Amino acid sequence: MKPNAFEEAARDFRFLLDRGYPRKASLDLVGNRYALTIDQRHLLHRGVFSEADSKSRRRKLLRLRDLRDHDLAIDGYNVLITVEAGLCGRPLILADDGFTRDISGLSGNFRKTARTEKALKLILEVLKTMNPRHALFLFDAPISKSGELAEEVRTQLMKESLPGDALAVKVPEKILIGFPGIVATSDTAIIDQSEKVVDLAGHVLRTRIKPKSMIHWSRKRGTLGKG
Repeated sequence: MKPNAFEEAARDFRFLLDRGYPRKASLDLVGNRYALTIDQRHLLHRGVFSEADSKSRRRKLLRLRDLRDHDLAIDGYNVLITVEAGLCGRPLILADDGFTRDISGLSGNFRKTARTEKALKLILEVLKTMNPRHALFLFDAPISKSGELAEEVRTQLMKESLPGDALAVKVPEKILIGFPGIVATSDTAIIDQSEKVVDLAGHVLRTRIKPKSMIHWSRKRGTLGKG
């Protein structure tokens, strides 16, 4: 691949999206044209969006300080896995729409490790400074040991004197979509159907971890940057 080919691929992908072409077909076309790797295709898929989608999501994106005295529903695995990605140096991207995402696609194969405990600790540290009225962690029950993880989160919430709860439910999206408070996630389907969203994982990464594996896309300059 020639220098800057990935940046060219990102611009071409966005060009097609801005003109209403289907996302999957556009990604296949651009990926094949530039001979992108699987990871590069994941980066485009999770980081590049049409201008209309990006603007719509950014309008919903609140600052973390806006959590004070508000109810918060947390997309548990989405946030945990993203923070863990930063702890272990996996690729992350600060996307067009203002949300931070990893490219691992690990949710269905998630396994709790020592990094999970560290990630949870960092998340709770941030929440403690933001003082939400109530923080509800939601985990996908079909994923192995989600019930145990929810129980651990409940225990840690009590230890930190944080008002909240943690549940393992069959379909967390049913609660997250339409939640009357604020939602913490980077899942595009949930963001698009929510009114108020925070990039909790991104805030933890920027303020507590500062991973070198973070890729920033600059729409203005049309370039990618690290850090």
